[in-house]
Amino acid sequence: MRREVETTGYYTEGNTVRQLQAMPAMPDYREERRKREEKERQDALKRKKRAERKAKEKALRSSKRYVVFLTMAVMVFGMFAGAYINIQSDITARMRKISNLESQIADLKAKNDEAYKRINTAVDLDAIKNTAINELGMFYASQDQIIYYTVENDDYMNQYIEIPAE
Repeated sequence: MRREVETTGYYTEGNTVRQLQAMPAMPDYREERRKREEKERQDALKRKKRAERKAKEKALRSSKRYVVFLTMAVMVFGMFAGAYINIQSDITARMRKISNLESQIADLKAKNDEAYKRINTAVDLDAIKNTAINELGMFYASQDQIIYYTVENDDYMNQYIEIPAE
């Protein structure tokens, strides 16, 4: 006697010998999942490429302003650098001129000192004194012949009358 066999889902219930049958076709979730993930990856890659393209376009649009800004900055920097170099060269030229003038002053002082020593050694003060006293009849001034003048904080003195001869 055969009993009715009830089939539910993937297994069979009943008390009779089971007959072999092929497993029912199951939907392949893995394949669908793989396809869905691949599609998501491709979509993400497209979004990324689109974003990169937009960023490049934006960069190209803003790059003109950026290039103008950089050009102006370089020009301003160049002007400051040129002015700095010009000032440095002026300072260097003035330092050289000062150095030359200082060396000329040192040379003139040395020549002046040399001339002063030559004059002092060329003049024999004892011979002049001897000639003045013995030949010309000159003598030293006495105390009553010396007139002292005082100068009040001025570097010069005005003479308003003649100095008396006595």
